[in-house]
Amino acid sequence: MGTALRLVIGAVVVVAVVVGLLWAVQRRLVFLPGAAPAVAPEQVLAGGTRLAVRTDDGLVLDAWHAPATGPARGVTVLVLPGNAGSRADRVPLARALAAEGLDVVLLDYRGYGGNPGSPSEEGLATDARAAHRALTVDRDLDPRRLVVFGESIGGAVATRLARERPVRAVVLRSPFTELADVATRLYPFLPVRALLRDRFPVVATVGAVPVPVTVVAGGEDEIVPVEQSRAVAAAARSTPVEVPGARHNDPELGYGPAVVDAVVRASG
Repeated sequence: MGTALRLVIGAVVVVAVVVGLLWAVQRRLVFLPGAAPAVAPEQVLAGGTRLAVRTDDGLVLDAWHAPATGPARGVTVLVLPGNAGSRADRVPLARALAAEGLDVVLLDYRGYGGNPGSPSEEGLATDARAAHRALTVDRDLDPRRLVVFGESIGGAVATRLARERPVRAVVLRSPFTELADVATRLYPFLPVRALLRDRFPVVATVGAVPVPVTVVAGGEDEIVPVEQSRAVAAAARSTPVEVPGARHNDPELGYGPAVVDAVVRASG
């Protein structure tokens, strides 16, 4: 065997090993769960309580409920979070929405915020359906009084939930078109479209959501480019609300006036 052929075979083996490892560990790169909150809901939310969310595959997830502190609108907002932190990090959003008269439920997915299980696209969808059932069945909430708020990867979860279950409206904060479009920007040297097991196809499916969809995007979002959120809004036949200069994790996009106002208008 010639030296050149041995080099080619060696390179092929190395590439195969690398691709195999990436396939095996990709969910550790995609999903970035935060640790369990160091506080209890009653310590950080006026009237805050725990809500046990039981999934179809036998998990019990910890969520937080924050009742309205302003004049009650009779509407609940289910917050489907992005890909970092925990429900404790969404407390400022819950406070801002509660002050506007909205009840708020902060969900953490499986594997996030101290919850059991390991995250995946199907797992997050199962968790969202479980939260919907916990509110509309266990607590007898009329789904016409339920607004779903999804941030970043949670926008994909919210879009799917609104296609599968009845809700009043959907608000998507910094939604991407599909996960591969974000991953190729972060890992341009990898064949991510061929490797990804979790797709989250927002732009291809949001048009089938039968209720109003509002998109809020940051003008300088460095993780989900504003062009992707604009494409999602166009597919949903809505005009995006853009926050000039805002980056992905800026407070203006986490709980700022544009976000709060979008949810309040959706609660209608």
